[in-house]
Amino acid sequence: MGTASQARLTPAGMPESAVMKAAILVESLTGHTWKAAEMLAGKLSQEHWSITGLTRMRQPDHAAIQEADVVLIGTWVHGFFVVGQAPWGLSTIAALPSMRHKKAAVFCTFALDPGKSLDKMTRAASTLGVEVIGGLALNRGKLPEHTEIFAERLVAAAHSP
Repeated sequence: MGTASQARLTPAGMPESAVMKAAILVESLTGHTWKAAEMLAGKLSQEHWSITGLTRMRQPDHAAIQEADVVLIGTWVHGFFVVGQAPWGLSTIAALPSMRHKKAAVFCTFALDPGKSLDKMTRAASTLGVEVIGGLALNRGKLPEHTEIFAERLVAAAHSP
């Protein structure tokens, strides 16, 4: 006989309250950033995180954001080779709903040089009321390695006080 106060367990046998939940919001032009987001979702799931949603930034899943402990915001870098590099869609990030009391992390995919894209994304995300706990520029030619590094950093940062 169990008691009503027993904690619900996830399929991995962890208490449900111990599972981190992440919503992923992405802007992708050629599919590289979307692929990176899917890879991150898979790697975080392997770390027993629950992915509440993976959606386009322009069509955010408000319920997924509300349910999440951490919101990942990803876009791609545009510019002329290594001049004028900037994250695409800063205005889209700024137009996202307020996420006060949430943690967030930013990421961008790039081909040659991300420039100061992460700094710009961090500033834009901060206007939403989130605590930005990290970010990483992912070279689109090294997505498996870079998403692995980012997932490891996210897991460590999310559990830090």
